[in-house]
Amino acid sequence: MADPKLDSTIPPGLHLISAFLSMEPTETLLSLSRECGGGLVTEGVQRFIWEHCISNEAGEKGFGPYLKNFLKKLISEVESRNGTVLDELYEQCGYYMSSLKDNALVKGSARVCKCISFLFPDACELPSCPKSSNLVVPLHCSLNMLEGDTGCSVWPSSLFLSEFVLSFPDIFSNKSCFEVGSGVGLVGICLSHVKASQVILSDGDLSALSNMKINLELNQLSAETDVLKRFGEDPNTVKADMDNKSSVKCFHLPWESATESELQEHLPDIILGADIIYDPSCLPHLVRVLAILLKQKKASSQTREESCKGQFQEAKHIVVNGASEGKSFLARDLHGSECVTIQNGNGNGNGTDPRRVVELNGGSSVARLKKHPVAYIASVIRNIDTFNCFLKLAEAANLVITDITEALVPLNLLPYMQSYNRSSLRLFTVKCK
Repeated sequence: MADPKLDSTIPPGLHLISAFLSMEPTETLLSLSRECGGGLVTEGVQRFIWEHCISNEAGEKGFGPYLKNFLKKLISEVESRNGTVLDELYEQCGYYMSSLKDNALVKGSARVCKCISFLFPDACELPSCPKSSNLVVPLHCSLNMLEGDTGCSVWPSSLFLSEFVLSFPDIFSNKSCFEVGSGVGLVGICLSHVKASQVILSDGDLSALSNMKINLELNQLSAETDVLKRFGEDPNTVKADMDNKSSVKCFHLPWESATESELQEHLPDIILGADIIYDPSCLPHLVRVLAILLKQKKASSQTREESCKGQFQEAKHIVVNGASEGKSFLARDLHGSECVTIQNGNGNGNGTDPRRVVELNGGSSVARLKKHPVAYIASVIRNIDTFNCFLKLAEAANLVITDITEALVPLNLLPYMQSYNRSSLRLFTVKCK
């Protein structure tokens, strides 16, 4: 029997299952297995692994070579400490050894289904937190991150940007969001979860775009227009379900051939990008695309301002310095920049920019912040020369890059991913001067 303290719904059992579903490296699974057993992979832990990872639906759908490698190392771990290995694990490992060839482990074209579990902390009150406190995103993706299928792999920057979206849902809720280089679509799926008004996903690689659409379907989203016909369900039921989801669009967007008119059709509130600063030859095209999206035509902006009441957004994330009447409050705008001090109707309003304050009934003052397009870019800086090239091109295009990594720290929603090095990631905003 499994250790009675080992529960699949709470750590460390939950972390072990989540790591298995996301296909973390075997060393991570072994480390979490030891944690479950108090330092040893006990028979109880083995039984837990067998029941929750190997013999159930997850194991049946799992990638055979990955399971084979894990079981070989798990058995070796137990035997090296003179422990007893469950017969079921021996038999399953024997099955994989006889039916799978070693070259399948390095097959470059291998596609698998990983499940990324975002684990929210207990008592989390964010609107992005599901009732179960566990948001599971299945992703069809490639195991080959370096040779070709880069747009079909899950990269650290997309994990970080997804955590950011889920940690600060107010920034993206009811906003039109445009992602450049969307890859597997993980960030877009998270944007839909926090109820962005529109999610526009783009990629310059057709295979990545095709794979992205598969992932949208896996997560009950669709880039197709005729959703009622496709689902083959009761139209009223499907329509009610779709009305509660973001509008998602996908399109092919090679940066080098993107036209100004094509990009200005969208006029997003927020632009996003994960790990898009990597190839010096692509950077001029990337900066041009960002500049067009951020420098929306004046006439278009005026039309949006007249037609959209959301052009002025009430400040969120208010840090209260004093709760009683007449005391000041500190407000940070939804994009994490420019703090303003505001006071209620009995205060003097010192330090408040009068152009950003609207008088409401009762004489109270509330900061109102005009919305301008902003880009959020998450990146690992692998080559400082490449990043400096990006900065120079952005400056020449009159764009301002700000590092907000320390200012807006997302929740650690992937605590079981030991291979995910958050310290190497940076988050930047890009705005027009």
